[in-house]
Amino acid sequence: MSKKQLYVIRIAAIVALGGFLLGFDASVISGVVKFIEPEFNLTKIELGWAVSSITLTAALGMMIAGPMSDKHGRRKLLKYAAILFTISAIGSALAGTFVVLIIFRMIGGLAVGAALIIAPMYIAEVAPPEKRGQLVSFNQLNIVIGISIAFFTNYLILKWGNSDAEWTKSLGFGKWNWRWMLGLEALPAILYYFGLFIVPRSPRWLMTQNRKEEALVVMKKVVSDSEAKSQLNEVEQSIAEDKNKEKSKLSDLFKKNMRKVIVIGIIVGVFQQIVGINAVLFYAPMIFEQTGIGTDASFIQAALVGVTNLGFTVVAILTIDKFGRRPLLIIGMIGIAISLFLLSYGFNEATYTLSDSAIANLPAEIDKAKIVQLQDRVFENDLDFKAALVSTLGEQAASIHEATLVTASAKMNTLLILIGIIGFVGAFAMSIGPVMWVLFSELFPNKIRGIAISFVGLINLAVAFLVQLLFPWQLSQIGNTMTFMLFGVFAVIGLVLIWIKVPETKGKSLEQLEDLLVK
Repeated sequence: MSKKQLYVIRIAAIVALGGFLLGFDASVISGVVKFIEPEFNLTKIELGWAVSSITLTAALGMMIAGPMSDKHGRRKLLKYAAILFTISAIGSALAGTFVVLIIFRMIGGLAVGAALIIAPMYIAEVAPPEKRGQLVSFNQLNIVIGISIAFFTNYLILKWGNSDAEWTKSLGFGKWNWRWMLGLEALPAILYYFGLFIVPRSPRWLMTQNRKEEALVVMKKVVSDSEAKSQLNEVEQSIAEDKNKEKSKLSDLFKKNMRKVIVIGIIVGVFQQIVGINAVLFYAPMIFEQTGIGTDASFIQAALVGVTNLGFTVVAILTIDKFGRRPLLIIGMIGIAISLFLLSYGFNEATYTLSDSAIANLPAEIDKAKIVQLQDRVFENDLDFKAALVSTLGEQAASIHEATLVTASAKMNTLLILIGIIGFVGAFAMSIGPVMWVLFSELFPNKIRGIAISFVGLINLAVAFLVQLLFPWQLSQIGNTMTFMLFGVFAVIGLVLIWIKVPETKGKSLEQLEDLLVK
C-alpha cells in the first residue's frame, strides 16, 4: 500500500470517528430504557421520547451544520460536534430528573446531526473516485462499531453491577448502572476532538474559499501531482460556472433540474429508516425480553446484533466499489423484507402462560396473590396478556413488572426470532445502511451539496424520530406481530421504488455525476 493510500485512509478513519460517537450515543440508550422507565415512572410515549429526542435535535443539527460547514469548513464543525458529544455524555450521566436527561440527550443530538452529514461529506471530498465508496463507508463502519461497543459496554456494566467484587461496588455499577452507560461516551469524544487537529481542511472547501495552493497541497498527499491538478481544475471550473449563477438556497432544491436527484435522495432517506432499523437497534434488549429469555440473555443477544451489524457493514465496504450501489440496495431490501415477515410470523406463533412454578419464582415485589388469578391461562398474543396484567395488577404495577412477567410467561421459537433479527440487521448493514450515505455524498452538485444533504438527511431523521418515538407505543397498542408486519410492508414498497428510481453511481467523479444527473 502506497504512502498516499495510507494517508487518505488515516484521515478518513479519524474523521469517521464522528460516526463512532454517533452510533454509541444513539444506541447506548438501548440498555438505559429498562432502568429509567421505573426510576422516572415513564409512560410508553415518554420512554419513546427518551430514545427519540436525540433524533429530533439531530435534525436541527443537520440543518445548521450543512450551511455552516459550507461557510466555516468541515473540520471546524466536527470539532464543535466533539465538544457537544462530551457535554451531552457527562450531563446525561449526572441527570437528576427525566427533563434534565432529555435536555442533555438533545444536546448530543445536535452533535449527531453535524457528524452524520459532515463526516461523509468531508471524506467524499478528499477520497479518490475509485476508493470513494469504501472510504465514505468508513463512517458507516464506525457508526456500527459505536453501536456494537455501546451494546457490549452496556452488558459489561450490567454484569459488573451484579458482581460482588469490591471495585465494582465502589464505582457504583449496580446503583448507577445506566449513568455509567451514558457517561462512558465522554472518553472517545475527547479523543476525537484532539484527533481532528491532525486532519487537513477539505480541498474542495478550500477551493470554494479561493485557497487553491492549500487545496493543492492536500490533494497531492492523496493522489499524484498531475491527478491532483486535474481534479482541482475540475472543481475550479465547477465553482467558476456556479459564480455566474445565483447563490444557492433551499428553494434551489425544488427546481426542475434538481428533481431527479432529490426524489432519489428522499426515497433512499425515507426507506432507510421506515423499515424500523432503529427500533430494532435501540430497543434490542426490550425486543429480546419479549421472547422470554430474561434480562442477561437479552443483553447478550443485543450485543450479538451489534456484532452482526459490524460484520455485514464490513461486507458492504469491501463490495460497494466492486458490485456497485444499486445491486447492494436491491439484495439488501429483499433480505430486510423476508426477515421482517419472519419476525412477524415468529411473534404470531407465540403464546403466554404463567405456570405455578413461574409464579413461585417471580420477584417478591410482584403481588403473587393477585397474579395467581392468571395461573395456567393461555393467551394467544402479547396484547391480550398485557391487558390481563393491567386488569389484574393495575396500570402502574403492570408497567413496572411487564418485562419480568412476559419473560416468565412467553412460549415461542426464540431461535426463529433471533434469526429474523440477525437477518434483518445483516441485510440492512450490507445495503441501505452504508449505501445511503455514499449516495448522498455523490448525488448532489458541489455548490449545494451541504444544503441538499441537510435536506434529505433531515427527512431521514424525521422518519427515524417517529419510528423511535412510536415503537414502544406500537408494541403496546398493535402488538409485536403487526408492528413487524408493518415494517415488512414498508420494505417491499421501498424495494419497488429503489428498483425503479435509483441509478448506479460507482466509479464516476462527483463532477461527472453532476453532468449525468442534474440536467
